[in-house]
Amino acid sequence: MKIAIIGTGNLGKSIAKGLINTNAITTLYLTKRNTDSIAEFDGYKNVNLTTDNALAVKNSDIIILAVQPSHLEGVLKGISSLLTENHVLISTVTGFSIDKIETIVGADQFIIRAMPNTAIAVGKSMTCICSNLKGTKRIKVAEAIFNRLGHSLVIPESQMQAATVVCASGIAFWMRLIRATTQAAIQLGFDAKEAQELAMHTSEGAASLLIANGHHPEEEIDRVTTPKGCTIEGLNEMEHKGLSSSLIQGMIASYNKISNIRKEQV
Repeated sequence: MKIAIIGTGNLGKSIAKGLINTNAITTLYLTKRNTDSIAEFDGYKNVNLTTDNALAVKNSDIIILAVQPSHLEGVLKGISSLLTENHVLISTVTGFSIDKIETIVGADQFIIRAMPNTAIAVGKSMTCICSNLKGTKRIKVAEAIFNRLGHSLVIPESQMQAATVVCASGIAFWMRLIRATTQAAIQLGFDAKEAQELAMHTSEGAASLLIANGHHPEEEIDRVTTPKGCTIEGLNEMEHKGLSSSLIQGMIASYNKISNIRKEQV
């Protein structure tokens, strides 16, 4: 694949590393206003660093837009005249709808939106993807890219805000749960390093069980709990204190916030 990443900041760098490490490219162009900040990629075979977005677009088939939201409109206007019928546009920019992109570059382009999370840096992102009507013909291209960087799911654009909460903000929610588990382990006698190690790998194991066997979480809970045992005692105490309710309400609050921000932007 001949790919250009326009705006190689933290997210763009993570995508680039994943593509390079999985041999997903034949040619890769990385653009940045100051290429010194992406000098770590200098010397990689078939990787080109440039400040020229036009050069990157002309030499690529797939264009991944990873700029700041306030910069995207200007970037699109700058490259729109260079786009051909074969180019695939993949935007990772939050809050910039497909309609807005179409207004600038036209509805006859393959346009895809992708919402990765910060775990993309370690190849474990849960990335949600949607497209315009024409983009459905190239959605598999986006899936192939982001499946190399974790896992992807195609959803309607109307669900992208919810996906932002569940997947992007969700990283922070899970971090808080891991942090709380770490604190409990410290109180139970482990030192801080050991406590975090226990919390991290136990949470990884729990998720891995569900990914591997496709079970409902309650099935795995039933495997761990015994009548009058310590596990059910702890679970019941957590529920009495509102664990599930607090998590659900927190996610709904995040969704309401992002929805209000979107309304203000319209």
